[in-house]
Amino acid sequence: MTRVVLFGASGFIGRYVATALEADPTVTSVRPVGRATCDLQAVDVDGLEAVLRSHQPDAIVNCTGLLDGSSSELLQSNTMVVAKLIDACARIRPGIRLVRLGSAGEYGPVPEGESVTENSAVNPVSDYGLSHWAATRQLSLATQDGRVSGATLRVFNPIGGGVSSANVLGRAAAKLKDAVEQGESVLTLGPLTAYRDFVDVRDVARGVATATVASSLPYSVFNIASGRAVTVRTAVERLAEVAGFKGEIEEVGTGSARSASVSWIRADISRAATVFGWQPQHDLDDTVTSIWSALAEAS
Repeated sequence: MTRVVLFGASGFIGRYVATALEADPTVTSVRPVGRATCDLQAVDVDGLEAVLRSHQPDAIVNCTGLLDGSSSELLQSNTMVVAKLIDACARIRPGIRLVRLGSAGEYGPVPEGESVTENSAVNPVSDYGLSHWAATRQLSLATQDGRVSGATLRVFNPIGGGVSSANVLGRAAAKLKDAVEQGESVLTLGPLTAYRDFVDVRDVARGVATATVASSLPYSVFNIASGRAVTVRTAVERLAEVAGFKGEIEEVGTGSARSASVSWIRADISRAATVFGWQPQHDLDDTVTSIWSALAEAS
């Protein structure tokens, strides 16, 4: 039976991870540790060690992280936090399970039509991707050294109910809501031509829970995705259908620096299937329906 300490339980993915862990019959307790109790960016290793010892966990899950910011902010949030977790975990129990969320941004540009495996070359083209790649490498080395039993789940494009406006589908949903309520005939968004591998946040959460309680980890990196690539426009159009929007969808401007240089991404998810028996259960139509339903319920 497993006692889990969960960082980032109030975030978009973290909320779903908490639910998935609580539903697992092998998990005896889930202890969310919020920023008010332990700010992972501010705490030192001694303080983090004390927090972990107070909960006596069998596993630690980190769902915290920063999507945008300066180089130093991204490295502090996505890289240095993991370094501190590794050091603290190794002190309380060498070999303890430590699961973190990585990113498809670690791969960088991918030849169109190819599916990236965990062994594919990494070539991050943004500070965001670089910060995650550095943390992934840290955790892999710490696992090889026996300091922790680590798993980085390289999450591709997570979407679902409650997704924020920092995500293109979150922005589209909010704009669609306004357009429908105001009877507008045109929805204006940024570029929608890139291919993305959208994965339902509920499937991500199941992947995290499965990795957390797995008896052994033969690998330290796992792709968590749908294994399918669609254009962003396709996803937005399906969301518009669910919303009942009949107007035009126009593309203007440029995309974010974090994703503009990657026009295609699709994951090979066979490793997670082979090791964990994990497969995505929600298709794109199901997911965009959950986005719209959550937005409607919140209003």
